[in-house]
Amino acid sequence: MTIKTVILSGGSGTRLWPASRESYPKQLLPLTGEHSLLQETAVRLNGFA
Repeated sequence: MTIKTVILSGGSGTRLWPASRESYPKQLLPLTGEHSLLQETAVRLNGFA
């Protein structure tokens, strides 16, 4: 059996406007360093599945 990892992210991030907007949501912003929140999550999951 193969286990696949799925990262769920959504929302337009309107509370972070003007940094985030509908065409560039907060999940793609580098808020905590040089990588986006989505990239940081993928790095944390590396090796789990």
